[in-house]
Amino acid sequence: MNALSIHRYPDWNVLGRDWPNREHSRFVRSGALTWHMQIAGSGPPLLLIHGTGAASHSFRHMLPDLARDFTVIVPDLPGHGFTRGAGQHDLTLSGMARALTALIGELKLAIVCAAGHSAGAAILLRMAIDGRLPQCKLIVGFNAAIRPIAGSGIYGPLARLLFINPIAPKLFAWRAESMDATRRLLAGTGSTIEPAGVALYRALFRHSGHVAGTLGMMANWDLESLNTDLAKLTTTTMLVATKGDKAVPYADSQSVTALSPAITALILDEGGHLYHEEHPDEAARLLRHLALDAGIATGTARTGRREPSEDR
Repeated sequence: MNALSIHRYPDWNVLGRDWPNREHSRFVRSGALTWHMQIAGSGPPLLLIHGTGAASHSFRHMLPDLARDFTVIVPDLPGHGFTRGAGQHDLTLSGMARALTALIGELKLAIVCAAGHSAGAAILLRMAIDGRLPQCKLIVGFNAAIRPIAGSGIYGPLARLLFINPIAPKLFAWRAESMDATRRLLAGTGSTIEPAGVALYRALFRHSGHVAGTLGMMANWDLESLNTDLAKLTTTTMLVATKGDKAVPYADSQSVTALSPAITALILDEGGHLYHEEHPDEAARLLRHLALDAGIATGTARTGRREPSEDR
């Protein structure tokens, strides 16, 4: 039996009624997966990938901003949010890379720029190394979770035990009924987001299917192989990390620059793990600037506007 099939999932007809940027949502079938995704704007195709335990709402503030210059594509990953049909193989790093490649093929879009938060950055790097983003000129990772977490049992054996135990996701979902519990969980990352954002995470965490997808992703994550393969990376990559991130040490972004000449790190003084949700305007401005530097002709470039230079 599919360990994900026995759980309760968010209902688009209920939770989706007030989903951020709902007007840009669509459902796309690709293989066994029915993806929920949001597409907005026009210009160079920009793929945004959320991290573990999140969904498309993670880029709720950035999407309308970036849609002025890009065709922005924001999917819910397998096992997350409103995307349905995931099996355990879809929750691995390579499995998510394959599934996203198939989805992009269905959309018939040539991705030229991509940004990922936390584990989303690892997926993009896996795709680039495997030749799945052949036209991508730039990858940006916001607080990228691409280094094995030393001493962490939650990624790997413990997560696998929780994933196969049908009661564990239901217990977590029960705990998430408390808004305070969700707020404390998010604060543990070093970030403070607006109450509406906390409510969105709580709404997802209250569904055991979303929790099971999160645990399954954590149980099947192989960052050792990714780090070994980073030497093959040729796509220009900027890792943006914040000193206030309590989930992923900013030193991880600095250390992986030694693994590939394609990788550069930018360390910011302010913000926690959810920097792109705390400071979406700054994150979007930085992404635009990096795209221009990479030779990606956005609407900003076409109209002669240029964003202020960031302090490197």
